[in-house]
Amino acid sequence: MFRGFHTVASGMIAQQRRTELLTNNMANANTPGYKADQSVIRSFPEMFLSKLGPSNIPTEAPINGKYATGVGAVSTGVYMQETIALMQQGQLQETGLNTDISLIDGLLPEDAETGQTGAIFYRLQHPVEGEAYTRNGSFTLDAEGFLTNPQGLYILDSNGQRIQLQNDDFRVAGDGQIYVNDAAIGQIGVSFASQPETLIKQDNGLFKTADGTNLPSAYDTENVSFSMQQGYIERSNVDSAKTMTEMLTAYRAFEANQKVLQAYDQSMQKAVNEVGRVN
Repeated sequence: MFRGFHTVASGMIAQQRRTELLTNNMANANTPGYKADQSVIRSFPEMFLSKLGPSNIPTEAPINGKYATGVGAVSTGVYMQETIALMQQGQLQETGLNTDISLIDGLLPEDAETGQTGAIFYRLQHPVEGEAYTRNGSFTLDAEGFLTNPQGLYILDSNGQRIQLQNDDFRVAGDGQIYVNDAAIGQIGVSFASQPETLIKQDNGLFKTADGTNLPSAYDTENVSFSMQQGYIERSNVDSAKTMTEMLTAYRAFEANQKVLQAYDQSMQKAVNEVGRVN
């Protein structure tokens, strides 16, 4: 009985966390460059139950022994093991703003160890933790003319330096080169992650490496190709309809576990108050 309480409670906790994850995805459905989170729910190791029974061994002096009969496996609960960001390309939306620049995936090689496709990101200068990475290309110019992201972090060029412009009268080519009056002044920095699932997702659509090291340049990585489109932003890759369906499924699963928990509670209440009562 008490094992049943634990199993049902673990299912409720897992579905609650999944609902919170899906709610966060829905809240960021209109955030440029946002990558939807996916949950991985796994089961705890199962237990194999057996029962002991008497066994009479036919000998001259009968021996009464014990033997075990298998009953079956029983689950000990579930848990949310991890969350993984879906790196699929989002749709492009035209804005007409020169400071809006979208990354367009081209050829991205798969990792030989995991078989997962790599991902590319803009390079940002983090004020505390070195470099950070994002897919949100909705940039602005600060008071000093530096190209920044919506949170005010500096966009870095391919050499790891800040990008400073006189005004928003500039052109970005498909290869990331920035032109002012037809003169190239720099190239927007882009990094490549061969195992994007190992990146740590932070607030505001930022990513960091687990060990704090910088990702390699996508320009210098073999078999990596991509392009940029000025005047466009990459929309979130959240599928709103699918997310709503998954939220309803998670809610129903939580509700089912809740009813089982109530049934356990009523059984325990009856056992305590009625079983063994002497009239």
